[in-house]
Amino acid sequence: MEEEHRGALARSMIDAVDEIASISCYRGTVEKRYRNLATRLKLLTPLFEEIKDSKEPMPEGTIGALAALMEALSSAKELLKFGREGSKIYAVLEREQIMNNYHEVTSQLEQALSRISYENLHISDGVKEQVELVLGQFRGAKGGVNSSDVDLNEELLALYYQSSDTAPDQAVLRRLAEKLELMKMADIKQESLALHEMVCASGGDPGESIVRISMLLDQIKAFVQTEKLDMVPPTGEKNILPSSSGSSVEGNKKTLVIPDLFRCPKSLKLMKDPVVVSTGQTYERSCIEEWLEAGHRTCPRTQQTLSNTTLTPNIVLCSLIAQWCEANGIEPPGPPSSSQPTKTISASIPAECAEVELLVRKLASGNPEEQRSAAGEIRLLAKNNRDIRVAIAEAGAIPFLVHLLSTPDSHIQEHAVTALLNLSICDENKGNIVSSGAVPGILHVLSTGNMVARENAAATLFSLSVVDEYKVMIGASGAIPPLVLLLNEGTQRGKKDAATALFNLCIYLGNKGKAVRAGIVPTLMQLLTEPGGRMVDEALAILAILASNAEGRAAIGAAKVVPVLVELIRVDSPRNKENAAAVLVHLCAGDQHPLLEAKELGIMEPLVDLAQNGTERGKRKAAQLVERLSHFVEQQQEA
Repeated sequence: MEEEHRGALARSMIDAVDEIASISCYRGTVEKRYRNLATRLKLLTPLFEEIKDSKEPMPEGTIGALAALMEALSSAKELLKFGREGSKIYAVLEREQIMNNYHEVTSQLEQALSRISYENLHISDGVKEQVELVLGQFRGAKGGVNSSDVDLNEELLALYYQSSDTAPDQAVLRRLAEKLELMKMADIKQESLALHEMVCASGGDPGESIVRISMLLDQIKAFVQTEKLDMVPPTGEKNILPSSSGSSVEGNKKTLVIPDLFRCPKSLKLMKDPVVVSTGQTYERSCIEEWLEAGHRTCPRTQQTLSNTTLTPNIVLCSLIAQWCEANGIEPPGPPSSSQPTKTISASIPAECAEVELLVRKLASGNPEEQRSAAGEIRLLAKNNRDIRVAIAEAGAIPFLVHLLSTPDSHIQEHAVTALLNLSICDENKGNIVSSGAVPGILHVLSTGNMVARENAAATLFSLSVVDEYKVMIGASGAIPPLVLLLNEGTQRGKKDAATALFNLCIYLGNKGKAVRAGIVPTLMQLLTEPGGRMVDEALAILAILASNAEGRAAIGAAKVVPVLVELIRVDSPRNKENAAAVLVHLCAGDQHPLLEAKELGIMEPLVDLAQNGTERGKRKAAQLVERLSHFVEQQQEA
């Protein structure tokens, strides 16, 4: 009875996290916090899966703690649903209430996780470490309110309490529409529906606040319709260029817009003096200096810790911005400030500096011939020299290369993904590549590119997945099915690239089930038994990782793998003997049939030899199997 209750509770928690994972597109200023909360909760899935599969008895207090965690998950689910469906204007005006709700839910989750006695759950060390990581993140999720949120709140409140007899300032309405992302009639309709739901929830008595919010929305709607902003390209592609007074800059017939790459990620304004920080991100100098002077030592965009506070002028980007300004009749930015000591890329590799700058200009040109040539040259430059890899990233090449991943030109695509592969060898560039949105583009190349491009896309995913955080993100982005496909149908090199990427990704527990469901086990069995055995090492290493997962064990057991494992333990290399024994140990956990089959195939003698002469891990696994076999034989004799 207790086992059924525990299993049902674990399944409920898995279902709750799955539902939370399906919630996306959080609205307004809560987006980052709510997205981080959902990501942390998804990391708990392996814990719930091991609880569901466990046969060990569980103390009543632990079951009570899990029930409290289930209640906290339900609260988190409701909070995140509001983040997706709720009113953006309400979320800003009721900022304190929204933040109180957020902190209450994270505190509830932290307390529930802290109450669980993990020693009594008999879960693996990897899952324990993952839960401790999540718990630490919840304890640290008590940051204050972003200053930009405060500014938006104050500006919205001023309009909220403004007399109905006073005409609203059009510049204020524009800023609010931009910051609230209510620049399109579709967005305004969604906001209107959210307010309607709040009215329905109030029993038809919305109260003064919702009425006023509805009036605010009407003002923004009228402004959008009057200015015809619904015709302007959406935020994320372009942004309206503010003049010094805050109004938009207009040409003869069209509103001028700023390319995304020219805007500071922090202020969202056109950069005048772009500088690169140690994570590879580019900011307006004054913005990042203000951030550093306030005592921050992280990158505002990626939240990575800065290895140093050096600000390197992004000379290429500054030149591109100046050219764009001149082409559009705007006064170009002034010369970069020299008030702070800086290091430029020419300080480390002066001979290649000019060449790199020229190549980045070609990447940004929009001319396919120049882009193909530049991406190919960067691919070669970044292949062997670490300093040049750093210089290319500092010159701002990575966002342009990421953009080229989606080009229909297969040669440009191949050059771009291979250049990113070579740049990713430098650890400092990995965060820049991921934060530039490269993963979806790499997956696009992995699925649709020519074979060389697909191979190099797989190798790039392997390189990026060295960072544990990126294992989770890459797996969640859908990388595993196309990697399994490449493992099955690729060239010899492609199969090896796919195998190394899959091995790395499957180190994270949450990716093991994804790999099994993508059909990796039949492909691995084919590689284990194909003539020549060129992929046995890789296939067996991946099987050894998957076998620690219940879903993986079931798929491997169904693949009739025991005869193959026995043969490998008998005649293969020490490393492969070790991994074959490790797979067999997992298969025999709670099931004697694989052990009996292995015994009938004559495994005892090879196991004794492995226990005496194998690798250290091989000796341990062989000793475990010998002990289980001996115990099994004793039971048979007693019977």
